Amino acid sequence: MPIALSLFAPLALLPVILLALARPGKRPGALPRWSEGAAFTAFALALAGLVQTARVSSPDLTLLDGIAALGLRSDLVAASMATLVGFIGWIVMRYSRTYLDGEAREGAFHGLMLTTLAAVLVFVQAATLPTMILAAIAVGLTLRKLLLFYPDRAEAQRAATKFAGVWHTGDLMLVIAAGLLAARFGTLDLAALPAAVTLQGLGLTGTLAVAAIVIAAALKTAAFPLHGWLTEVMEAPTPVSALLHAGIINSGGVLLITAAPLVQASTGAMAALVMIGGLTALFGAAVMLTQSAIKTALAWSTVSQMGFMLLQCGLGLWTLALLHIIAHSLYKAHAFLSSGNAVAEVASIRRPGPVAVPSVAAVLKSFALALAIFAAIAASFTAAFGAKSPQALALGAILIFGVAYLVAQGLADRAPAQLTKRTAAAALAAAIGYFSFQTIAQAIWGAALPQAPAPTDLEWALLVVAVASFGLVAFAQALFPLWAHHPAMAGLRVHLANGLYLNALLDRAIGGFRTAITR
Repeated sequence: MPIALSLFAPLALLPVILLALARPGKRPGALPRWSEGAAFTAFALALAGLVQTARVSSPDLTLLDGIAALGLRSDLVAASMATLVGFIGWIVMRYSRTYLDGEAREGAFHGLMLTTLAAVLVFVQAATLPTMILAAIAVGLTLRKLLLFYPDRAEAQRAATKFAGVWHTGDLMLVIAAGLLAARFGTLDLAALPAAVTLQGLGLTGTLAVAAIVIAAALKTAAFPLHGWLTEVMEAPTPVSALLHAGIINSGGVLLITAAPLVQASTGAMAALVMIGGLTALFGAAVMLTQSAIKTALAWSTVSQMGFMLLQCGLGLWTLALLHIIAHSLYKAHAFLSSGNAVAEVASIRRPGPVAVPSVAAVLKSFALALAIFAAIAASFTAAFGAKSPQALALGAILIFGVAYLVAQGLADRAPAQLTKRTAAAALAAAIGYFSFQTIAQAIWGAALPQAPAPTDLEWALLVVAVASFGLVAFAQALFPLWAHHPAMAGLRVHLANGLYLNALLDRAIGGFRTAITR
């Protein structure tokens, strides 16, 4: 049985990485073209491996045996992530050819980007915890150097210091988790651990190991309150911001999905993910709305989206979390690479603000209408494809709240009829799209990932709190035009624009602007 070609994708980058070591300076000859070619080759191998894995199962690639085993796994989830990483990596390296042209350390940049890409390809396909830990450490070391590509900038130094502290603390938590799992089950093979948990149970040692995994995932996704480094990576070249979405900022989600059977065995871990993810999602979304700089707004949007991904994992909606990673990575990488054009477009367009200011009654009607549409579509999909889990229905309700804001404008007294029809259609499309994509994701990856568990009393309570919290925030956002000019709102906007000053506390902890880092 042949080994999946996606497992060889990291090796395709190695020759050009070595070439970059010899040509680290300005205009390094054909190196930029070679780096793009290597990235494309890695993507082609990952894509071929995905097709190969979809057709027939392939064996894992084992490099070392024993408790410290190193190896790569070949399954549909790993191949899908490798294809995503390879595709974004190729696009980013193609973009970098012109973006970095003429920079003093152009060759070194290409080498660091390819090394980071290779490490991420190993991380998303890791078959054992030691492999994942080594890949994560490599990503942290190379990405820190990329964040310091302009080392004289104090802001870049501060961002790199915070990133290194948060990221490598996550690595430490993974090391602790590996030690605890090895002591409890005698294996660190990610495929063997679920069977060991079923046979022996988690126990106290296993529960602590899962807690360490959850903490590591939260740290690596820039979850609240240690999110500050992500909002400051704007000091690095734009391709670095785009590459972050190729399995780096969402590596916590990859970790949780890879260890899904293990994490789902702990009710406390799942509850913690719901609380951390929900809080991060709400906080990031609120701050994002106050940002005037496009790239900073995109970074805060990523904070919110990663929180929402953690929430999905905590609800046991693993296939939706994986789909979210793929969709968000593609969208956000494109958004960063096209941010320059967006600035020009926004500058040339006069934005009139809301078309119609809705009343409280209109907002209440909009939420009722959006939920009614959602309930009708949910019933239709349940009749066609089977019952949906309570977690999936709760998540759908949260998503439909985001559309209710548009529906509220359409129901405003002065809203034109065309707007009313368009916003109602948006709610209908959102509900149909949610259940359609959920069904597709389940068909593709459902066999490889656990089903959402039956909610316990604690999980029911968290579902109610999550839906109510997102609903209240969406309701307040819909009413914002009515009280936007209140004096208190000006102060609140300032506080939100500064992220409630949580980042300043972390700055003070690391020495603020006095932080000095050598290259």
